[in-house]
Amino acid sequence: MQISQDSRAVTIIVGGMVAFNALFLSLNGVFMLVNPVAWYELVPGVTDTGFFNQHFIRDIGIIQLFLGLAFGIGMMRPERRIGLWAASTLWLSAHALFHFWEVAVGICSPSAITRDFPAVTMPALIGVALTLWAIRRSRGVMAAAA
Repeated sequence: MQISQDSRAVTIIVGGMVAFNALFLSLNGVFMLVNPVAWYELVPGVTDTGFFNQHFIRDIGIIQLFLGLAFGIGMMRPERRIGLWAASTLWLSAHALFHFWEVAVGICSPSAITRDFPAVTMPALIGVALTLWAIRRSRGVMAAAA
């Protein structure tokens, strides 16, 4: 009985994490593609990082959209999950580490870490947790089949 309840709780938590990354990243990407000027002006801290560059914002918007889709597709296609989530998480983690590097070398103030956490670091951490969960689950399925 306890295992079933634990499994249900994990499924709900994993589903919520996937939904967050899939929706947030996809919607952010669409926003960047559809209205880069509004995105540039409305997202906290973006105007502090340099001049408006429509092409660059839309490039990153495409990446964000694809990352969000990868999380969503990974939830629907378990056989593709690890690859989709690991690749997405690698980009998200590199992006988050770049933000920390900017603080470390003095390009941004330490307050940028807190400001950027929900949109930059949290999706990367969620991706790490989801990818590790998928790997662990895959090994459990393979062991059960053996």
